[in-house]
Amino acid sequence: MTSGFSGFSGFSGWARVGLLLACAGLAAGCGSGSPRASQNRGATASAPAVTVPLSTSLVTAQGTWAITVMGGSAASDNNFWQLFVRPAGASQWSLVTPPGVADNGGLVAAGTGKSLVIGFRPSQDLAFSPLATSTDTGKNWTPGLLDADLANDPGAIAVDPSGQALALLQDGIIQTAPTAAAAAAGRWSELTTRQALAASAPGRNCGLRELDAVSFGVNRTPMAVGSCERPGVAGVFIDASGTWQSAGLVLPAEFRGDRAQVLGLAATSGGNAALLLAGDSLLVAWSNGTRWTVSAPVAGVGSGSVRASGFGTGGSAWLLLSGGRAETISGPGTAWHSLPPVPPGTMTLAPAGTATLGLGGVWDALAVSGSELTVWRLTKGAWAKVQLIKVPIEYGSSS
Repeated sequence: MTSGFSGFSGFSGWARVGLLLACAGLAAGCGSGSPRASQNRGATASAPAVTVPLSTSLVTAQGTWAITVMGGSAASDNNFWQLFVRPAGASQWSLVTPPGVADNGGLVAAGTGKSLVIGFRPSQDLAFSPLATSTDTGKNWTPGLLDADLANDPGAIAVDPSGQALALLQDGIIQTAPTAAAAAAGRWSELTTRQALAASAPGRNCGLRELDAVSFGVNRTPMAVGSCERPGVAGVFIDASGTWQSAGLVLPAEFRGDRAQVLGLAATSGGNAALLLAGDSLLVAWSNGTRWTVSAPVAGVGSGSVRASGFGTGGSAWLLLSGGRAETISGPGTAWHSLPPVPPGTMTLAPAGTATLGLGGVWDALAVSGSELTVWRLTKGAWAKVQLIKVPIEYGSSS
């Protein structure tokens, strides 16, 4: 984006004032880290097997959204995270990154049928996580506030259609806001912590090391997922009236000797979809609220191989792996489908068709070169360039 942190261009006047006052009123201030933000999330647990990149895509009733990083070196703060949208029924993408907030730390998103919520991870002099919500495909944004450091995970935010929200923080705390209005006003409260979950019966059974995502299950039940030390156990937990329990996901027999990490979790129309790493294999598991169905594995996935991942409609999922490899799956009962090698610079994938997303499906690959985004569309088995977006980046600025 072209505006600096203090500009807030693109927000209405009352929203500019509201977010500035919120910033000024924080006890931690805008120029120093809060106690929570300074804690090391991995201080009491070994590192997860895979760090899931923030680049991703998701589908809402408004359209298809994609998050990717552009620009230059992160070490020089010249990396700028951007949000793009392809409205429902449209074929072209547009840049809709909320303006006026430093985004070098990364973006995370959660969608409902009517809205999309974007969270900004702290960077530069930003010591908290601003939020922004849009109900009109990014044309206008309403600011919100999370007085804490969002986790560096694409599943760090979840929003229920009722407006209830969950946020996973960098130190492993899960916070909740009962309504969209409460979240916008910064009225969040602690739901649980990684330490508390690890000390619970299902956490001890799993040997919980890290939390990696939050979501909602059936009946608006909060859920959390992570990585386990104990082989053969999947770390998927549900909050049953204040008591955290195992969600009942059991790994297939051939993976009972492998440590598992749940890389992502998404709500579907009938339950949830979870992306798992077991040993060197990736699987998707789907729940209808009472039982889980597990896909066949994508084998040969080593540490650092996952470049991006995401979920689509109907429980579909996609993986972008090293070496230009991409895998997609349409939902329960379907098989993984390998796409042709993706174009150079591809940072994320997004479904371009609204029906079949596996064999014969249509996909967009979003490739980045500096400040240029090239959209490639897969049709009839070949990638074709369909759009070029030049993003107005001011190198050396904060957003």
